[in-house]
Amino acid sequence: MQFNKLDLSSILAISHNEDYLAIAIDRGDRLDIIEIPAPKAAYEGLVQLNEIVASDSPELAASVDFYQLPGVVQEEIHMLPVDSTMANSIGYDPDRQLLQIEFKNGSVYEYEGVDEETWEDLLETNSPGRYYNREIKGNYRSRRLD
Repeated sequence: MQFNKLDLSSILAISHNEDYLAIAIDRGDRLDIIEIPAPKAAYEGLVQLNEIVASDSPELAASVDFYQLPGVVQEEIHMLPVDSTMANSIGYDPDRQLLQIEFKNGSVYEYEGVDEETWEDLLETNSPGRYYNREIKGNYRSRRLD
């Protein structure tokens, strides 16, 4: 993951109307209002980011789930059957680096930030359960989907 330093101190306010994000920018001697094409989810994400930045609560920051924001549609991940005593099926979305595992008990979990090499290793291993316990469990942010 690459980070970019941001200086947003000149932004006074934002709003969203139809398909545009409106931004009020303090230029010192004038106030500029610009509009850029953006989905409503971009606006909602910025509002949530502002709440996180303004909060001293690490729990709030840890609770952010982009895919649960209104307007964000999450595509289903194609699941593949797996020969394992641990899981029924596994799936991966390389664009979002999301791994999904449907366990034998029927629960489905999603793991964030899983690189393609880890996915390929999981597919190729003789023991998905052992690989999961060693390489995935506890090493990635996860959430239960069902």
